Amino acid sequence: MSGPNLLIRDDTRLAFYDTGSGLPVLFQHGLGGDVAQVAQAFPDVNDLRRVTLECRGHGASSLANDQPCSIALFAGDALAVADRCGIDRLVVGGISMGAAIALHLAHFHKDRVAALVLVRPAWTFDASPDNMALIRTIAELILSHPLDHARDLFAASEAAAELQENAPDNFASLLGYFDRANAKAFAAVLSDIAKDGPGVSQSAAAALDIPTLVIGNRQDAIHPLAWAETLAATIPGATFTEVAAKAADKARHFAETRTAIAQFLASPTLRSQFPS
Repeated sequence: MSGPNLLIRDDTRLAFYDTGSGLPVLFQHGLGGDVAQVAQAFPDVNDLRRVTLECRGHGASSLANDQPCSIALFAGDALAVADRCGIDRLVVGGISMGAAIALHLAHFHKDRVAALVLVRPAWTFDASPDNMALIRTIAELILSHPLDHARDLFAASEAAAELQENAPDNFASLLGYFDRANAKAFAAVLSDIAKDGPGVSQSAAAALDIPTLVIGNRQDAIHPLAWAETLAATIPGATFTEVAAKAADKARHFAETRTAIAQFLASPTLRSQFPS
């Protein structure tokens, strides 16, 4: 993959990737992720144009200056990238935090969004959900202690032991927050986002009138299967797909995720909204 394109917004350097040609899809990574995470989950087919912003503090994008991070801020950045790419109407989707960004865009920018793809959502309708409590705790530990000590405190906790037993993929991902080169600065991003939400009520989600795919998996404490099921049951006509648990078989998980997304994006009904 070639290097990122750059957009300056609010004195913040935003890195984004615009690859392929065909159906335009804005597809976003999760909290702490980057374009490489997206590439694992997104189908590699010839007739899709994928645009991915690396959110503030992620990948090659710089941290926000003095303003707090939020789902709404990241969504505004992503829409600015779509504008920069000359894309008016598009499919929006993402993984975890990326799914929250996509849901925000689908509600607040209905005229721009043709379809929605929510992969392993970490939020439904409320801010600061219980499943994000561990991320809030990690942010507090990093901000309050030397980094090595913060990591040791988390690793020795009862919550960490439970994750190791029941959701090892989550445990490995959470440990990764301590290992980031910018861990101290990034802890503020973790705290801000883990306390936030997509800003879309259940009634607003129930009013969405676009094709929607929701993908969930088991053995996942940060992305509960129940969250995916709730979103699929709320958004009218949404398609729900359960894929292999990432914790049990990572290769199968990504293969099934790519297949589900590819099949959804190949729908003639969806494609009819984008005449050649």
